[in-house]
Amino acid sequence: MFAIPRIKEICVLSFIGLIAAAGTASGPVFAQETFPSRPMKVVTPLAAGSASDIALRFLADRLSLRLRVPVIVENQPAAGGVTAARSVINAPHDGYTIAWFGNNTAISVSLFAQPFDPRKETKPIVGVSEFSYLFVTNSESPYKSLQDLISAARSKPGTINVGTSSAGTSNHLTALLFKSVLNLDVAVVPYRGPSELSIALIRKDVDLVVNAYGGLRQGISDKQIRALATTSAARLDELPDVPTMAEAGVPDFEISSWNALYAPARAPEAAMEVVRQATTEILSQDDVKAKYREIGFVAQPLPPDVQDQRMRSEIDRWAKVIADSGIERR
Repeated sequence: MFAIPRIKEICVLSFIGLIAAAGTASGPVFAQETFPSRPMKVVTPLAAGSASDIALRFLADRLSLRLRVPVIVENQPAAGGVTAARSVINAPHDGYTIAWFGNNTAISVSLFAQPFDPRKETKPIVGVSEFSYLFVTNSESPYKSLQDLISAARSKPGTINVGTSSAGTSNHLTALLFKSVLNLDVAVVPYRGPSELSIALIRKDVDLVVNAYGGLRQGISDKQIRALATTSAARLDELPDVPTMAEAGVPDFEISSWNALYAPARAPEAAMEVVRQATTEILSQDDVKAKYREIGFVAQPLPPDVQDQRMRSEIDRWAKVIADSGIERR
């Protein structure tokens, strides 16, 4: 005789069979993608070779190792960062395309006629670093100090050229602010990146350059470039003989810049927490701190709320600078 299974056992077996069939047809029913499971992209508005680009690429390499997926850096140096920001905002909000923002982003809100608003369209993942700018000249120039150059600009109006990175970047605006505060008749000339900028200085196409230490380090080391002043509150450990702007005779001219990772506003928070934790751990490592110091940066991971406040205060600060300086929207 054949044994007849009980009704309860038949129902259980049937339910298990339905689940197995569903799993075969459409994949695991309850499985969720582990983030990240494919390459990530970080879009930067800065040119390759800039100090911030060097810092980002170093961080991206470490993130690749920690997250076990390629973390690709994509440079989009156009329109003062608006182009790069738009490409991130318009990408899928899945956490795989994120942005490298800085002072330039805060500046763009007031500087461009059609900007984007980082306070509404993006959200901070983690603050990464801070740095200041240097005012430098060719080592063969007659200007031994910043006051020498200022005196020359005043005695011969229209003869001094000041080089910076792309229009709308924070070092470009720093140069414009320098011109405005001291009421100097000088030409501020933006270049496409730090390589072109350094070449222009070495060739004596420009008399003064405003840029971060990372983009000038080699020229200073080779004694082709003479540093005249730093915009930091205190002298840089790497350049102890270079005076601050206040020490160089320009008081109340303290400017520090920063970089941070941002995501589109609707990016999943769980994915961003993975990036945040990995970045924070990386920035705590001694060799990473040393690498950042080497290019004139301070590794400084900041939580999202603190970074958000920094962005908002920088937007307000540069809006006032732009308005007071009479700089027209682009």
